[in-house]
Amino acid sequence: MLTRRDVIKTLGGAAATLAIAPVLNAQTTPDSSHSAPPAAPATTAPAAAGPFKLPPLGYAYDALEPYIDAQTMTIHHDKHHAAYVANLNAAVAGHPDLAQMTVDQLMIQLPSLPETVRTKIRNQGGGHANHTLFWTSLKKNPNGKPVGDLAAAIDKDLGGYDTLKKNLSTAATGLFGSGWVWLTLKNGKLTLDALPNQDSPLTQGQIPILGLDVWEHAYYLKYQNRRAEYIAAFFHVIDWEALNARYQAAQA
Repeated sequence: MLTRRDVIKTLGGAAATLAIAPVLNAQTTPDSSHSAPPAAPATTAPAAAGPFKLPPLGYAYDALEPYIDAQTMTIHHDKHHAAYVANLNAAVAGHPDLAQMTVDQLMIQLPSLPETVRTKIRNQGGGHANHTLFWTSLKKNPNGKPVGDLAAAIDKDLGGYDTLKKNLSTAATGLFGSGWVWLTLKNGKLTLDALPNQDSPLTQGQIPILGLDVWEHAYYLKYQNRRAEYIAAFFHVIDWEALNARYQAAQA
């Protein structure tokens, strides 16, 4: 879990070299457990060749029904996210120094990366980092609300949960084209930002707490052009306990 200290160290050039992740292959057939009931074992991730791996969802594909459907989760994770991982591995091929970094470190140090691969890493690494955080922010949680230190910070910095919900929904509805709306920690305070494409808040010195994916592949199978309905449903699948733990770690 990324902490404020991690960001400071990486921005200062003191990030340590980490062990290369297990070799996986993203092109294998997607796991068939999307038809399992919500109590089914967590999904497994397709495998890919290279230092970066596709993380498993950690829950069944249909665990977020009826708010996010199993078919969307299967395609979103096993196809779209897997493609970002495969393309990121291709981008760092021939750059052993980059291959030994974490995806978060790549995002934080993006301006200093070789120009020949910077755009590819921005797009593909951003897609990998953003989706990895996205999956771990979700659980079926109808009418759930912020908890703990995060709830207090939302009250203090953003005017409370109802205001956060309104402003996040407005930003996500109004975001032109594809992108994300982010709840981040910036200079010790929570803030909301809309970023295009797969741009990562990490490149701007922010620590992401929650990201709402408003690329069409995140919702079109179920909601078609009704983005506002998807955004409303999203508030029923936020794992506020996980977000609170992420916020607490970011304060370290």
